[in-house]
Parts: sequence; C-alpha cells; structure tokens
Amino acid sequence: MKPDLFEAPDYYLIDELLTEEHKLVRDAARSWVKREISPIIEDYAQRAEFPNQIIKGLAEIGAFGPYIPEEYGGAGLDQISYGLIMQEIERGDSGVRSTSSVQSSLVMYPIWKYGNEEQRKKYLPKLASGEFMGCFGLTEPDHGSNPGGMTTHFKDKGDHYVLNGAKLWISNAPFADIAVVWAKNEDGRIHGLIVERGMEGFSTPETHHKWSLRASATGELIFDNVKVPKENLLPNKSGLGAPLGCLDSARYGIAWGAIGAAMDCYDTALRYAKERTQFDKPIAATQLQQKKLAEMITEITKAQLLAWRLGVLRNEGKATSAQISMAKRNNVDMAIRIAREARQVLGGMGITGEYSIMRHMMNLESVITYEGTHDIHLLITGLDITGHSAFK
Repeated sequence: MKPDLFEAPDYYLIDELLTEEHKLVRDAARSWVKREISPIIEDYAQRAEFPNQIIKGLAEIGAFGPYIPEEYGGAGLDQISYGLIMQEIERGDSGVRSTSSVQSSLVMYPIWKYGNEEQRKKYLPKLASGEFMGCFGLTEPDHGSNPGGMTTHFKDKGDHYVLNGAKLWISNAPFADIAVVWAKNEDGRIHGLIVERGMEGFSTPETHHKWSLRASATGELIFDNVKVPKENLLPNKSGLGAPLGCLDSARYGIAWGAIGAAMDCYDTALRYAKERTQFDKPIAATQLQQKKLAEMITEITKAQLLAWRLGVLRNEGKATSAQISMAKRNNVDMAIRIAREARQVLGGMGITGEYSIMRHMMNLESVITYEGTHDIHLLITGLDITGHSAFK
C-alpha cells in the first residue's frame, strides 16, 4: 500500500469560514483515516469484507452521533462538524462513511428525536461508543423510491406487537445489534420500532456479490412474527415524515461525504499528472489534462460552498428538505463525474487497486442511488420550485 499523501484542496480558502473547533474535528478525522483506513481499505474492498476493528476508532473520533448531546454519549457538535467528519471518512471510503452515517442519522437520530427519555438513555450511549451498532429498515424489495407503499406491518397483541415483513439493501444489517424499523400499524399509519438482535423470528441475511460498497456490510431484515415489546415503539413522531426526517440528516451527511471522495480522486489525479511523463514532459503540462483538472477543482469548490452554506442553515434550523435534496444530488453527481475523469487521467493505472479511484467510482454508483435516487431528488426540487408533484 502506498503512503497516504492526500492534501485537501481549498481553492477558495473555505477554511477561513470554519471555526477552530471545526478544523480540529476535521483534522482528527483526517489523521485517523490516513492511519487506520488508507492502509487497509483496498484489501478489504477486494475481499468484500467490512473491517470490524475500525468501529472503536470511529467512535473515538466522534463519528457516531457527533451532534447528539453529550448527556446521551454524543459529542454535542454542530452540523458543520458532522459534515466535515463525513467528508473525511468518505475520502477514505464511502462504505465506511455509510456505516457511520447510518449509525448517526438513521439510528441515533430517530431515537433522540422521536424516542422517549428511557429509550434515549438505554440505547444512545452504547451506540455512541460503538458497543451497539444499528441499522435502519425502510427500503423494501418492492418499495424503494415509494417508501409509503411499504407492506411491513405490525399488530397490537395486548402487551406486545407482532411484526411481519422484510427490508432490503440495509447497511450494517449483518452485524447490527438493533434495527430502527419502519412499519404500518393496523390503521396503515407508519411507526418506528426498535427491534433487537436475538428476538425470535428476526434474521439479517447478508447480501453478497456486490460490485459497489464492497467494504460495507449490507443485508436484509426479515421479520417472521417477531414479538416486539410495546416500550420499543418510538412514541414522539409517526407517519412517513418520521423516517424522511432521518433521511434529511443522512442526505446532508452524504452531501459532505461525496466531496471527500471527489477530493481524493482529484488529489490522486493531480499528483499523478505531475509525475507521469509522456512525450518528454509531464502530462500535467498538456491542455487536455489541465482542462480535466481545472474542471475538477471548480466543481469541488462549488460543492464545498454549497455544503458549507447548507451546514449554516442546518445550524440555524432553516434548511429545508428540498435544499438538502439539491445538495445530495449535486454533490454526488459531481463526485462520480470527477471519479470518471480522474480515472482517465491515470489511464490503465486508474483501474488498479494501487490507486483509490476505481473503488470510489464503484462506491459512488451506490451513493448516487441510495437515500433518494438522482432522479427522485430532481423531482423533489421540481416540486419545490413549481408547486406541482410529478411523482404520480
């Protein structure tokens, strides 16, 4: 494995918009990625295996629930700090960032926001420390972009609920200790339930043969007459807006994370172009390669400004779901295009595991689809600016 020589691009001096705490948090995450992720990630991706030993380190850098209050084990950081952590982790690998953002935004967030005090105290400290790992059950085999059509359901049996159904494409499922599962009650109302590993009838088969997010554990959630205690129902919000609120937080983290993947591809391509000589000069001296590199840094800079402004709005409680959708869609699209251009700069070397670009490119094919597809986010923006829904 080559040494990690990554240098983050900051063409518009965006560091000057960050506080000292922001930079300390980011630099700690960056150092950890260089030390713990970069040396191992290509091997784990090739083997399609999640590196379980990194869980403790993720917890130590505050990657699990960074904005969760300290009284529940979180770091009590702001939204820009959360974004910066996701940026640095995804610079290492999108699959590792998926593990972190699922734990933070899709498991800890709903327990914090929609749970009661007993649930917060029971689960959040253990999730923050990595003692417990969680997953989020929304997508179903027949309901992806239309989660409201879910068929997973539960019935009231007096002193408990009985849950039946299945969820698909669930990050962290194979090793999760708990799952925040979204299901319909007998009236068709969507509620969140905390399902714990070991409950009879609950299984989490792993999904194999992926060409993307290979260093991330993905699986199914299967519920066969699972008895769920009534105290495991999240009481403070129901309806489709509840899981969508979690997705807002996760999509926001992705908008930052994708920048990390793009920065890594750009930095790799720039370094290679300066070193690779053809026709008696470095390829960085040719017009076509300069065009590629100049366009990359321009798009990264635009994405950085978009994410930073969205972070300010999130801190102020002003960010809308549609604004988050725009940033997720734009920044992931930007990253996947940069990965493809960076691969071309490296020529044949770009497809090898000696460099990170092809791994990023494959990972981003998942990121551009999950938590709202590229096209669905376009329609969210369309609805917001026209007032007309094109979903049906």
